[in-house]
Amino acid sequence: METTLGFGHFLANSDGIARFILALMLIMSVGTWYLIATKGVQAIRARKKSAEFLAAFWAAPSLDAVARHLRQTGVTEAFSHLVHHGFTAIEQHKAGRDGHKGRGLVDAGTPDEFLTRALKRAIAQDKSRLEHGQTFLATVASSAPFVGLFGTVWGIYHALMAIGASANSGGQGTLDKVAGPVGEALIMTAIGLAVAIPAAVAYNAFARANRNTLAELNSFAHDLFNFLATGLKSAPREVDVATTSERIIARVVANNSSRAGA
Repeated sequence: METTLGFGHFLANSDGIARFILALMLIMSVGTWYLIATKGVQAIRARKKSAEFLAAFWAAPSLDAVARHLRQTGVTEAFSHLVHHGFTAIEQHKAGRDGHKGRGLVDAGTPDEFLTRALKRAIAQDKSRLEHGQTFLATVASSAPFVGLFGTVWGIYHALMAIGASANSGGQGTLDKVAGPVGEALIMTAIGLAVAIPAAVAYNAFARANRNTLAELNSFAHDLFNFLATGLKSAPREVDVATTSERIIARVVANNSSRAGA
């Protein structure tokens, strides 16, 4: 009687190690497609929100209008997060300089250096968020083929052992007896490649998108620094520093207007 061969037959006759390898590759595949779906949707939404915020930022008549827009919409993506950190740095440095809180290492340095550090921290946070999950994708892309190959070697070893035992017991170890079990074992290699290829493609696609986003973010940070640095250095001392972002921004606008009219 002929025996039907295939993946089901291989799975039914596999041992614990082979099944562990299959379960491991299943986890890799599920994790990969979960990250592809979630990061893909997040990237599309963030791109749309960034375009909307940048359009509103460059169309705003003043930084005061940008602050009002930011309070209405909230921090929803990397560019608004950077602007939020810039405004927060102005408030924090002004409050520390006026003596309303103790000055620590975070407030050390010139106003330009303080603002630069704040913007760099914001970019570092956004970079960490953008790269979330990419280590997993890189690990799957590099290791899944070898995990599948190990499963193939293990399956071939057990298939040949079974064929040898059958020949010793009076059976015949002919090519048709060998081809089926060995072919079943090679399925493991195919599964490893099927898991690794989407992970590699996704990793490269997300890495390229992140590089483009960070390049745009760094360029925008230079413009934002130029807008905020002058007002941060020249802001006068005041006693009331509660909720000062609007007043500080107004000083920036007034200072820039006076310099333009001079």
